[in-house]
Amino acid sequence: MGETSTGARKPPRGIYLLPNLFTTCAMFAGFYAIIAGIGGHYTDAAIAVFIAGIFDSLDGRVARLTGTQSEFGVQYDSLSDLVSFGLAPALVLYTWSLSALKAYGSGWGKLGWAAAFIYTACAALRLARFNTQVGVADKRYFQGLSSPAAAGLCMSFVWAIETKGLFGQGLFGLRVGDMDFVTPVIAIVAGLLMISRVRYFSFKTWPKSERVPFIWIPVVILVLAALAVDTPHVLFTMAVVYVLSGPALTLWGLRHKRSLRAQRGSGKGEE
Repeated sequence: MGETSTGARKPPRGIYLLPNLFTTCAMFAGFYAIIAGIGGHYTDAAIAVFIAGIFDSLDGRVARLTGTQSEFGVQYDSLSDLVSFGLAPALVLYTWSLSALKAYGSGWGKLGWAAAFIYTACAALRLARFNTQVGVADKRYFQGLSSPAAAGLCMSFVWAIETKGLFGQGLFGLRVGDMDFVTPVIAIVAGLLMISRVRYFSFKTWPKSERVPFIWIPVVILVLAALAVDTPHVLFTMAVVYVLSGPALTLWGLRHKRSLRAQRGSGKGEE
């Protein structure tokens, strides 16, 4: 019973409902972002991608808490991430700004869709590499910028400019037309960071215990207050800080390794 004539156990036919339901919700939000972007509702599209990020962060945690992790869930989550954080941001950026570059010449039009494709391809490569490193890589860090973080950078950029401009209203309030030449740079840089070897803190092992320093409580309160006052600009600032933290963390790690090697070398020389 339960085995074939060759002695191999039959694979289970059912799937776990709860974690895959969250994954489906994330993919639905990403799909809605694509539809909203095509319809010209760019703020709604950006918000939908962030909602997809919330659901994406929940499915894995729910699976671990309920003991419902599976290989199917891992693969399904990756496909959902490709839709929500690979295709959706690229298509929103293209319909929002990258396609407008053709107004400056036919070459700019090709650069627009090429930048969007580079972002999507890098997201797919990053997710494929991540799947091959499951159970092997250090859980404290990501190798390369995660696809939700890259999508957050791009969509907070869109959201910020769509509301009040990049630096607010007035003389320095850069609007969509002013940022046409910046959009492909953001798309390409975010894509290349996803497939880079730059290390990013993953927050998967934080906090290490149920107790945290008291200072974190006022910090969380200040962040929530700032988000309530100006959500898109605060999210964009947080995304930029996180993206820059990767190169800083990687350079610090390389410098630390060099100092350790120098100390070992000097210690051997004294023997």
